[in-house]
Amino acid sequence: MTTIETTSGVHAVPSVDVAGVPWPAYKVHALIVGLLVAVVVGVATLSAETTVLAAAATTTAAWWALRVAHLRS
Repeated sequence: MTTIETTSGVHAVPSVDVAGVPWPAYKVHALIVGLLVAVVVGVATLSAETTVLAAAATTTAAWWALRVAHLRS
């Protein structure tokens, strides 16, 4: 098995194991936020289109915002 290890002096990203694969914690948090938004908007509007668009937009925004926040810390 080939592995690539790099060290660039950057802070280690906190990770969460998902099916044995380490994911950056900010990705997991963004997906949880998107799921919560999907549930709330889905119950409030009963519209699949609105629910999917709201959840996708929120997840994407949270993903990038949390990533940038991690990189700046």
